[in-house]
Amino acid sequence: MAASFLFRGHPLLRLGLKRRGLCTGVVQVTRRSCCSATVASTPSDGDLTAGDNATSLVSSSEPPKYQRWDEPDYRKWKNQEEEILGDIEPIIFLTKEILHSHRYADGERLTLEDERTVVDRLLAHHPHAEDKIGCGLESIMVDRHPQFRHSRCFFVIRTDGGWIDFSYQKCLRAYIRNKYPSFAERFIREHFKRGS
Repeated sequence: MAASFLFRGHPLLRLGLKRRGLCTGVVQVTRRSCCSATVASTPSDGDLTAGDNATSLVSSSEPPKYQRWDEPDYRKWKNQEEEILGDIEPIIFLTKEILHSHRYADGERLTLEDERTVVDRLLAHHPHAEDKIGCGLESIMVDRHPQFRHSRCFFVIRTDGGWIDFSYQKCLRAYIRNKYPSFAERFIREHFKRGS
């Protein structure tokens, strides 16, 4: 009765103890500050055996289950991640500015400067760039996707008058896989919404 009254005032304690299966036994709560409490559980003899599914509290002497900055592999990954982000952030910023601002209306062709950047930094790395360009590249256009009318994307306008869309994310993924093969899949998994 006293324990249930105590837990009403501390919902985090109540949830944490129920999740860990620590509601059995005697619970002693000592306040150290207004936001923290120390919980000690004293199970009766025979309550916990090696085969039980009860969880044990993590003591301060146990090592944490996450990677630390001083581990060589983790440090190497973080350094490489920072390098990749620094490499692709300018083109991502430009791409999002083109697609999501009022800088270009639907169906409008890019300026020569923006077109050159998009072709060199994106389209050149698309896995199917030759198929997209086809008979030749006349210009790059921004317009609504034919299937997904709520999203805008880039289109290659060919010299024969035809046009086809291309995904800037596919271009970036291919670029990362080519330039940073050892870390590409992890970076793509952690920084892109969908893998390809």
